[in-house]
Amino acid sequence: MELGAFSVSLAVKDIKKSKDFYLALGFEVFHGDESQGWLIMKNASCNIGLFQGMFEKNILTFNPGWDQNAQEQSSYIDIRQIQKELKAKGIEIENEIDESGKGPANLSIIDPDGNSILLDQHI
Repeated sequence: MELGAFSVSLAVKDIKKSKDFYLALGFEVFHGDESQGWLIMKNASCNIGLFQGMFEKNILTFNPGWDQNAQEQSSYIDIRQIQKELKAKGIEIENEIDESGKGPANLSIIDPDGNSILLDQHI
C-alpha cells in the first residue's frame, strides 16, 4: 500500500526553540508560518513538522499524492481507496471520509501502541 510522503508532526512547546534546534541539526525551513505556530523543516529527504498548540502529541503523517518535496505525483492511490483497504484489513478509522468524494481529504488511525497516524491528501 503506497501511502505517499512521510513526515513526523511534532507537538512542540516553543516553536522558536524547536526551529533553532532542528536548524542546528542541519534542517532548513521548507514551508509554514512561525507566527501561526507551524513550520515544516527539511533535511535531505527527511521532513519534520513543528506544530505549537495544534495537537497534544506527536503524529506520524503520510501525504498520498505527494513526494517528499510536496510535489504532486502523476500516479498515486487516492485516500478513499486507502481507506477501503484499511477497513478491509480490520483497521479502525478514527474519522472516516466519504468514499464517493474526490479531492483533498484526511483520515486518522491509531496503531496498537496508541500512536496517531494521519493520512492527509492535499490534491
